[in-house]
Amino acid sequence: MKTVLGALPVLALTFSMQARAEDLVRVGNLKFAHYGAVSYMQEICGKYGLKVQERVFAKGLDIMPAIIAGEIDVSASAADAAIAGRASGVPIYAVAGFAEGGARIVVRGDAGIKSMKDFKGKKVGVARGGAQELLLLAELSKAGLTWSDQPGKDVRIVYMAFADLNQALMQKSIDGMAQSEPQASQAINKNYGVELMKPYDTPMGEPIRTLVMTEKMYKERRPVAERFMKCFVEATKTFIEKPEVAQKFVIDKMFKGQITAQDFKDAIGNSPYTYDLTVEHIQITTDFMQKYGVGRMQNPPKAADWVKLDLLADAKKSLGVK
Repeated sequence: MKTVLGALPVLALTFSMQARAEDLVRVGNLKFAHYGAVSYMQEICGKYGLKVQERVFAKGLDIMPAIIAGEIDVSASAADAAIAGRASGVPIYAVAGFAEGGARIVVRGDAGIKSMKDFKGKKVGVARGGAQELLLLAELSKAGLTWSDQPGKDVRIVYMAFADLNQALMQKSIDGMAQSEPQASQAINKNYGVELMKPYDTPMGEPIRTLVMTEKMYKERRPVAERFMKCFVEATKTFIEKPEVAQKFVIDKMFKGQITAQDFKDAIGNSPYTYDLTVEHIQITTDFMQKYGVGRMQNPPKAADWVKLDLLADAKKSLGVK
């Protein structure tokens, strides 16, 4: 009897861990090098009693309908996609940053473009609704140029998917592109593109890619949310401190060998992993979106109302991360 009774705490602990392991968190993600730490969470979150189920989307805005449908709990995207989602009523909170930068303006070597002003009379490709679109428009505005996706302005914007931009540049159907990483670095390394600039010299600075969580998870599944954030911090810490782990995972698992080690290094050199986000950055990004009509927001959200950084602060403290 004593043996049986003595085994009860152990059995209870076992059942408790099994129950915890059934806590599912469904994560919407994008296929970019700087989204790697978020993807890596599915490899390590078991130790936090979580099963992370990743679903990859074409762009951040595509994740928002899945959140509304109750299919996604956490999403990684550019800040502007999150802001546009919140503005349209998607019940999300911004809870962390996970990468900085991540964009380049790349041009054809034979296009005669040496500065943003040289885009006058040219075509530039960009994915609609990504950080790259906002950065491009801010730089065109700074150069005193007008733009439209129809004829009649200084610059013709050609909207297309991230995956199609490099091909369009290679085939010379566009003169330049505002592209994400590692595709931007890949175009440069394969010698069909030349970097014009990293578009970070406007008041918006470097864009911060944003981790968002549903209000339901934040409010009603608090213990799961806390464990998820600890796993996020650990995954990010691993990628920052062990770049060889990050490189192997991104090249082998995310891109199935379709990018080189040099592509990865150049990409992360322009989009370092991070944990942090600020209310100020989200507000500035919101103001820029409103100024340039990105996201077509009728009621732009106030950053202070939906940026919730307490889970991140607690997770960083518990793991000894500054």
